[in-house]
This record gives sequence, C-alpha cells and structure tokens, in this order.
Amino acid sequence: MTVGVTQARRIGARAVACASTGNTAAALAAYAALAGLRALVIVPRGKVAFGKLAQALAYGARTLLVRGNFDECLELADQAGERLGVYLLNSVNPFRLEGQKTIMLELLQQLGWEPPEWIVLPAGNLGNTAAFGKALREACEWGLIDRLPRLAAVQAEGAAPFALSFREGFAQRHRVEPHTIATAINIGNPVSYDRAARAIRDTNGVVTTVTDDDILEAKAVVDAAGIGCEPASAAAVAGARRLVREGLIGRDARSVAILTGHVLKDPEIVSHYHRDREPPPARANRPIEIDARLEEVERVMNA
Repeated sequence: MTVGVTQARRIGARAVACASTGNTAAALAAYAALAGLRALVIVPRGKVAFGKLAQALAYGARTLLVRGNFDECLELADQAGERLGVYLLNSVNPFRLEGQKTIMLELLQQLGWEPPEWIVLPAGNLGNTAAFGKALREACEWGLIDRLPRLAAVQAEGAAPFALSFREGFAQRHRVEPHTIATAINIGNPVSYDRAARAIRDTNGVVTTVTDDDILEAKAVVDAAGIGCEPASAAAVAGARRLVREGLIGRDARSVAILTGHVLKDPEIVSHYHRDREPPPARANRPIEIDARLEEVERVMNA
C-alpha cells in the first residue's frame, strides 16, 4: 500500500480510495493519513471484522458502509475513481502489486535465496497470488533463485470462484455469491483473476478449497502457538494440511504458509470460537468464572 500511496502523491491525486473487506481499508487509511491525503473506503455493511473497521475509522478515512457485497463495493469504487477523480488503490492498481511483490522477495531473502517447494497463501481478490507469481518469475530472471516454488492458492468453499475455474483448466471465469467466516477472502468476483491464473500456470501451482470449520481448526492451532492470525490467514494453513493429506505436498517438503493478518484483525471470531460455539470445538479454551478464593484457583489448576 505504501507504494500505491507514494504514487498517488507523485501524480498529485486529491484523494485515494478503495473497496475493501477490511485489510485494504485499514492500510489505505493509515498510509493516507501519513501522506496527508484524504481517504475514502467503501466496505460491505455487516461483513467487515470490527478490528479492521476500527482502524479505518481511527485513521480518519471517510468510511462508507454499503448495503451489498464486496464486488458491488468495488464497482462503486471504480465508478468513483472515474467520475470523482480519486485515485483507486485496490489490487487492480499496478503499483499496489509492485509493492506486494516485496512480501515474496523478503521471504526468499529470509530463506537465504533457497526457495521452498511450496508457497501456500489465502486467495480472495487474488492480488497477492498475482504479485507473488510476478515476484517469483522476476527473481528467477534476475538469478536470485534457480527454480520456481509452486504456488497453492486457498479459497474458502463458500467463496471459491477461482477454485472453480482452476478445476476447469481456467477455461471459464466464474462468479459466485460468497459466504464465509473468513471475511478477508469473502469475494465472489476477484479483480486480479487473469494475472493470478498466469501465476498459477507459471509456477505449476494449484488452487484448493477448505471449509469454514477447517479454517477455524487451523486458526486455533496457529493461535495456540503464540502467533495468532485472522481466519483468512488460517485458510493457508488449512489448505496446506489438506494438500499434505491428499499427497500433493510431501510430508518432508519445504513449504511456507503465508499469514496475511494478525489475530486482532477479527477479535469477534476468537470470542465466538472459544466462548460461544456449542458443542465446544476440540480446541476451545473456555474462560472459567470463579469466586475470589484461592481454593477455586487451585481447583481449576488441578483439573
């Protein structure tokens, strides 16, 4: 996002804008505030995690809650860009993708330029998938790595237009009405489809799906490791587990799963998983109410 906002400043944009399921809105609001630019974020009402919406509000972005889904928000943002002269900073913007490439270059650098066999990532609007593929191609061309890792893009079953197209060899572009708890990837018509399809082809990659229950289970594992992630990030871990079960990723393969958002991006889902779900999931960590007596503490600790 900082690359996109820098370009907006360079061309003298009067304001920057995006449609978002939350993460892009938070980043746009933050960098626009630092750059002294007006920010407009357009989000689907009731479908954005509070931790993300709170950031957009706190950083001063003019925030519009649309009675519709993300894809309708993106159409509106695109129209606003054309008619109102605001600079659109969704991943359709090429400078955004150039900035997102740094995720992959930093990953390769941290691995000593020894690429893993697989890179697994959540897939919603497909900007990261497209950017990662471009970064890997260029890293090979520049001689930074000697082979391409395979990309595995993971979608939620309820929001999987890219996975549907992959199963047909990308012969047809699908659009769906999305429904998943992983709000960051709750997208039915991804804007970076064509570039992401190229990334999957170039890396001999795959696209798979996971259920919401798979996502929550993987999230509980990541959270309990002291790392913490939002549900969309956990889709990458759930997808890696599925691909290992299916034998596509070998159990000894060097693989990296990309976590794109931290646990406080979506605190409501944490509370729902650990406190509210019935019956409690296997990894639920229920809080325990006690009287203010040491014996009560001892009882709990000895249970």
